[in-house]
Amino acid sequence: MRGKMKGNTPKTFAMLMLASAMLVTAGCGNSGSKEASESSGTDPVTFTFFGADASPTWNKMQDAVGKEITKQTGVTIEAEYDVNNGGDQKIALMAASGEYPDIVFPKGNLSKLVDAGAMLDLTDLIEEHAPNLKKIYGDQMNRLKYSSEDQAIYTIPTNMGVDNVAFDATGGFEIQQKVLKELGYPEVKTLEDYENVLKEYVKKHPTIDGQPTIPLTLNADDWKIMITVTNPAFQATGAPDDGEYYIDPETYEATLHYKRPEEKEYFRWLNHMYNEGLLDKDTFVQKDDQYKSKIASGRVLGLIDQEWNYQEAENALKSAGKDDSTYAHFSVSLNKDIVDHTFQPTGFDGYGIGITTSAKDPVRIIKFMDWLASDEGQVLRNWGIEGEHYNVEDGQRVIPEDIQDRKTNDNSNFTKETGIGLYNVFSARYGDGVKDSTDNYYTTNFPEQIQAGYTAAEKETLKAYGITTWKDFYPSEDDLKLKDWGAAYNMPVPSGTDYEVTFRKTQDIVRKRIPEAVLTSAANFDKVYDDFLAELDKAGAVEMEKQYTVWVKDRVSLWTGKDVK
Repeated sequence: MRGKMKGNTPKTFAMLMLASAMLVTAGCGNSGSKEASESSGTDPVTFTFFGADASPTWNKMQDAVGKEITKQTGVTIEAEYDVNNGGDQKIALMAASGEYPDIVFPKGNLSKLVDAGAMLDLTDLIEEHAPNLKKIYGDQMNRLKYSSEDQAIYTIPTNMGVDNVAFDATGGFEIQQKVLKELGYPEVKTLEDYENVLKEYVKKHPTIDGQPTIPLTLNADDWKIMITVTNPAFQATGAPDDGEYYIDPETYEATLHYKRPEEKEYFRWLNHMYNEGLLDKDTFVQKDDQYKSKIASGRVLGLIDQEWNYQEAENALKSAGKDDSTYAHFSVSLNKDIVDHTFQPTGFDGYGIGITTSAKDPVRIIKFMDWLASDEGQVLRNWGIEGEHYNVEDGQRVIPEDIQDRKTNDNSNFTKETGIGLYNVFSARYGDGVKDSTDNYYTTNFPEQIQAGYTAAEKETLKAYGITTWKDFYPSEDDLKLKDWGAAYNMPVPSGTDYEVTFRKTQDIVRKRIPEAVLTSAANFDKVYDDFLAELDKAGAVEMEKQYTVWVKDRVSLWTGKDVK
């Protein structure tokens, strides 16, 4: 569930990420404008907030950007962030108790809050008080609507920028820079290539800093099993990221992606890696912090992950002067005939932030969000404070060398002190590649700045391969067809069906049987995997897939106007 969620795609983060929590009711929303007070301006006010994603560098708005936001708006955010489970437990508790923060970023759990009557319909608030939000979303407002049956706007997407252009890859199959350098920068395009690199290096270096070398480790702790264990199966076999499903681009029919024969071969490869001693034996029992600790030690040669999921550990490597133990990102497939669909365009789609029925002043909140969406607010959130974090030279925003060095090599502390990038969750924004009225990019993620932000070891690796960014290893989105349904993992689906129960049954099966298939003997793999698929169908997967297909088609109709039923 890729920083995408997707890290290297709109998913990110993500991740993506939890399709298991996307169940929705077709209930009616409440209009925030009816209950709003008249307060405005910059009078001090505090709003409570819950975010389903972790934010380890949150500094209670005592960073430079946070203080400036409070100065300009009068708003202080009293925030609580989830640590590891995507908001599942906390939001379920909210829905059951009827006690909500003023603002919430529920990620994949929006449906639980809508079903509980917790969310305000933002349609009128945006129309009456948010010209900047209207400007950013433009003719894509349809994509903010909850469903065909309930066309309220409960959240405004914030984990993805509008009109975003992905200039770099931050996920995929990773290998340490030092490994690539020692082996002469070998070609890495197939699973076999990837395996051979890890195997050759560990043979030469069975230990690193006195500890056993780990060729490959994965993070299977709770929902992160999807990010590093199961999602790579569709990436390596040429399918786009649609959460737990593969959606036929012609018929829009959805099936659990595990049923694709080529994905069975991907898991056979993981089974082979385990039996060869190349996959960490603790993969399915280690916790998230243990996974990161191993990476931070510098002895893990390879990962299959999204950068947002191991960024803290990589930052620790940089701070410790182990730049050569950071990771290059490769597009790796089952064979050379497969086309990686990581960067298949989805159009604008994403998880968002909403205002709850507990908020006493929704007008003030939407105005706060609107200020953050202004050009001034976006530049502050992305670049920081002029004269402190960037300068303007000949009309162009420029990051001083010492500031760039801290962003690159001391990112965690830099973010905590400055707040740059910490406030994107709170409002809409333009994506990478979009310029403002001064002909400057809104974000700092554009080719020249991305290249400036690479470490010395990264630059050396990129130069050796004759490329400028990690994305150059991947097929371009220009060669891939736009998905009419966006990213399915973001899609809310109606409640009042058997879908939720069946989906959770199938998820329980996946999380039990996939590890079994990977850890069994090579001779027993086919039986375990085939039994796994049969168990999915016995649990009701076929009917569940039919239901999901209907909802995908409804979304296509809502967004495109096509009659695809």
